[in-house]
Amino acid sequence: MTSITSVELNYLVFRYLQESGFTHSAFAFGYEAGINKTPIDGNLVPQGALVTFVQKGLHYFEMEANLSNCDADLEEDFSFLKPLDLITKDVHELRQMVSERRKKLHKERNKEFEKEHVGERKRAREKERHEREKEVEKDREKIENDKEREHQRGNQTHREIVTDQEDKVTVKHAENGAIGGPEPMDICTTSTSQPCEIPSSDVTILEGHTSEVCACAWSPKGSLLASGSGDSTARIWTIAEGRCNPDSQNGPLNVLVLKHLRGRTNELSKDVTTLDWNGEGTLLATGSYDGQARIWTTNGELRSTLSKHKGPIFSLKWNKKGDYLLTGSCDKTAIVWDVKAEEWKQQFEFHSGPTLDVDWRNNVSFATCSTDNMIYVCKIGENHPMKTFVGHQGEVNCVKWDPTGSLLASCSDDITAKIWNMKQDKYLHDLREHSKEIYTLRWSPTGPGTNNPNQKLVLASASFDSTVKLWDVELGKLIYSLNGHTHPVYSVAFSPSGEYLASGSHDKSVHIWSLKEGKIVKTYAGNGGIFEVCWNKEGDKIAACFANNTVCVLDFRM
Repeated sequence: MTSITSVELNYLVFRYLQESGFTHSAFAFGYEAGINKTPIDGNLVPQGALVTFVQKGLHYFEMEANLSNCDADLEEDFSFLKPLDLITKDVHELRQMVSERRKKLHKERNKEFEKEHVGERKRAREKERHEREKEVEKDREKIENDKEREHQRGNQTHREIVTDQEDKVTVKHAENGAIGGPEPMDICTTSTSQPCEIPSSDVTILEGHTSEVCACAWSPKGSLLASGSGDSTARIWTIAEGRCNPDSQNGPLNVLVLKHLRGRTNELSKDVTTLDWNGEGTLLATGSYDGQARIWTTNGELRSTLSKHKGPIFSLKWNKKGDYLLTGSCDKTAIVWDVKAEEWKQQFEFHSGPTLDVDWRNNVSFATCSTDNMIYVCKIGENHPMKTFVGHQGEVNCVKWDPTGSLLASCSDDITAKIWNMKQDKYLHDLREHSKEIYTLRWSPTGPGTNNPNQKLVLASASFDSTVKLWDVELGKLIYSLNGHTHPVYSVAFSPSGEYLASGSHDKSVHIWSLKEGKIVKTYAGNGGIFEVCWNKEGDKIAACFANNTVCVLDFRM
């Protein structure tokens, strides 16, 4: 076969992904990692690096293709097309290969389901029914005993006793015995007086973006909501306090459009991938596929453009003091920027693969993670990592410090989450209850150093296995498995009080869970996959950004 240059090969990969509808920023870094590698004297890109990036991109492409084609029942591990196929076959042939493979797998899964799983599910249902009947009988006996004791004491019972226990969903304690608490139900019941579905009167749909919205964040001060999209813009929306007004979408919206291309038409680097407010809520930072970080005022004015990265920016965070901005890029580096001087202060080049996430520990030190399976803790002014955490066997997707900066949580494609501290090299806890890749995680705003010091600190993890899991940090054990979604969960967020958790999934739904009861208390079904959810500072509104180009603001009241 005639030799080709890296540029030609990257172009073939790009055209394939583009014409197949593979555009979302959260999953396109496979292509960008290859296309942004500058060829030297026409030499080919090293095979290992290129194959890794191409395969990662195709992995997410096939996943999204299956979901968008309504193959919701086809729970498969998506295998990759061969790099050779990308070079030797045109787009139509490749599409045909994917389509035929999907049909074949669907047939095989249906047969397998009929042969193996029907009986298993029937037994599971019978077991569940039996367990429910046992719990109902226990409840009835307890009620009768309570009534007898009250009668003997001569007390008049003034509360209404619920007797139709069969309509309730039984909750169970976690099998591992961690913090006795209910295992949440798969669906929200309507046995309570409070309906689960958030009514349309409590929803405001913000329209204006012309591509999928992949990031959103409330300002820590005031009622400003920022969103970032594949349409090369970020937007700052002013959301009125009090109850949502669903009719506001029909009138002029109070919104500022932050254009990132300024008239350029480079489709390869248009996505706004990440954004973050400073602690005062006066400045918004955005990261883009073009490798630049930008800082904006609340009036929509571009204050700074920070250029040094040679690849897309995947993560971006302000330190608490607000004098430094930290960025992580596909170019394998992390950079600390001096915001006042509007220049880079230090570039950290420890990773051998794209930097996927960054998070500040305090005002001068931070953690980074990468596709190279490694985690580094770095400090401004130091030329070597303060700490190197080795233990993951797959790409590390997310790192987050707890509220005090003493514990670091990480999650990976190796289907585990881990908890580390600075006093030892090995992880404190290895959390292994998920069955597929773990995409993201968050700490609760509870425990020492928070506004809720009397509540216990917990960790939430969200996975491609469609579940969210809550972990006891001290014991390293599972508390709850929240099983309400039917597709991968991309985002979780705790309410400011720490009493509720919001989760957003590719199944187009936002679920709000009561952590005290371990169940769904509110839910909202949108019209597109959800990439991020976040709470405002008062805890009475939740924003969610969707693949159908919209942002929804949900009123939350219990």
